[in-house]
Amino acid sequence: MRVLCGTDIIEISRIKESIERSGQTFLNILFTPDEIEYCESKRNAKYYHYAGRFAAKEAIFKAVSSLLENKFDISWHNAQVINDENGNPKIEFLDIKFDQIKNIDISISHCREYAVATVVATVEE
Repeated sequence: MRVLCGTDIIEISRIKESIERSGQTFLNILFTPDEIEYCESKRNAKYYHYAGRFAAKEAIFKAVSSLLENKFDISWHNAQVINDENGNPKIEFLDIKFDQIKNIDISISHCREYAVATVVATVEE
């Protein structure tokens, strides 16, 4: 077994500015329809959640990059962050499979200025 880890931090203001500048185009490039629906449901706090999801995807890419032949083998829409029945974030891979991943966990947090995410995966070698 091997442990893989990825972490990312992003300024919430950068995500907010990108959404305000590019709107739906920006959202559609980075997020799945389910992620957009979730973040939009947060109304005034939506930018915190978009930033958290963005940091999560970056952390996912960092964690799984060593499992890819080419870093471009995974796209923004191949990793979706959804919430389980208890409201905890979890990772769902779409149209990509990682048979060697035995377990993967994610943690997302945000404060007034930043969103951060950490991903830890155990893989079979």
